[in-house]
Formats: sequence, structure tokens, C-alpha cells
Amino acid sequence: MLAAVEIGKKIEDKKIKIGKYEFTSRLFVGTGKYPSMDVMKEALDASGTEVVTVAIRRVKINDTSTLLDYIDTKKYKILPNTAGCYSAEEAIRVAHLAREMGISDMIKLEVLGDERTLLPDPVETVKATQILVKEGFTVLVYTSDDPIIARKLEDAGAMSVMPAGAPIGSGQGILNKNNIRIILESARVPVIVDAGVGTASDVTIAMELGCEGVLLNTGIAHAKDPVLMARAMKLACESGRFAFLSGRIPKRLYAKASSPEKDF
Repeated sequence: MLAAVEIGKKIEDKKIKIGKYEFTSRLFVGTGKYPSMDVMKEALDASGTEVVTVAIRRVKINDTSTLLDYIDTKKYKILPNTAGCYSAEEAIRVAHLAREMGISDMIKLEVLGDERTLLPDPVETVKATQILVKEGFTVLVYTSDDPIIARKLEDAGAMSVMPAGAPIGSGQGILNKNNIRIILESARVPVIVDAGVGTASDVTIAMELGCEGVLLNTGIAHAKDPVLMARAMKLACESGRFAFLSGRIPKRLYAKASSPEKDF
């Protein structure tokens, strides 16, 4: 909880806890689509993130230089993901590969159902979650913003439910705030908005709704200035979180004077 709000005092917040892992930053950042590896490194630093996602299928194991060579594993926790998988069996194989490579037993699970929309396959996603949890993985699950599916994934043992704000890479922001709110009402694990974030205000909205975090990639990587946008996303995440903790005023239909009716 917010520990101090007085001017001059550090504002403190509890850490986000996902299974056995804890993080201070609530911004999770991807590593794909950047103009160069150097830009990626600068952007990750500017974002203040502690967790970076890596698509295992992009890591060329036999190459002398891989994506992992450009990520400081002493500074960042690598979150391998199963991007590009279209069945539970395929995603499970990729998760095992990540663990066998010594990357992590914490996995971001993606099981897609359609190449055009990149929407998740709910049946295969639940199936893969159940199996990976039984096999000892800490599973963070990419899903649609369907509250029923989110509940089923949590019941299957997911340590974080990650509803899409909008389709992957679309930059449309949070399209259905009401569904996110419903998911948040019943969730017992961290809810992290994943996909569709286009700019800093989208991050702020997600955090003001009460989400525990935001995961994004394209919004930073495809910005005209990825490093500057990464900084903006960091500040947006922090301001949205503080706004949620401080408690906003209720919305009113009519005006209400801020000054007292009588001042003498």
C-alpha cells in the first residue's frame, strides 16, 4: 500500500508478486521489433523495467551471437514466452526448451488461435496452463478480456492473468474497460494488461483501473523515438499506479463548487 504521500518523502508501494517472484517495476517490456539491438538496450534502461520478455523462437541457439547476448541478466529477469505457438503441445515444448536452456521456469504462455487476429485459443490455452502448472512452471497467461476465461485460467493455476487491452500490435489501447474491471473484481492473482498498448495514456488507464502491471512491446519499439517513449511509459505506469492508490474523486453529473459556500 501507499506508505507516504507528503512532499519530500519517498512514495512507497508494495512489490508485485508473481508466484515466488517479486518486482518493484510494474512495467514489463518486450524485446522484439526494435530498429537495432543498441536501441533496444537503451529503451529497456529508460523504461525502468525489471522483466523483459523474449520469444524463445527468436533465439537462434546455434548462432555465435543471440538476442540474449544483448540483455543484462544481472539487471533484468528474462521472461520467456511461447509467441507463435498455435497448440497446447507446441507451447509446452517451447516452455520446456526455455527451462532446459536455463532461462527461467517463469513462462509467459501464448497459444494463438488465428494468424490474422492473433487472438488466443481459449481451449488450448487452458489445457497448456493446467499441464505447465503441474510440471512446476510459474505461468503468466495471455488471454482475451473475457472474464470467464480469465477465471478458468486462474482456477487452472495461472500465477498471473494477462488480458489483452486490444489486438497484439494494434496500438488501440484499452478497448473494453468494463471487462477488465470485471476480471479485476474476482481475480486473486495479479492482472497484467498485455497487448494493444499504443501510448503512455493507455498504460495510465490500465493502472488506474487497478491492474497490477502492463506488458508492452510494439508501443515502444515502433515509436519514432523508442527510448523517449520507453521513458514516457515508465512515468505513465507510475502515475497510474499512484492515482489508483490515492483514490480518485467520484464522477458527478453536475458541478460542485470547490470553495465553501461561506468564507466568513
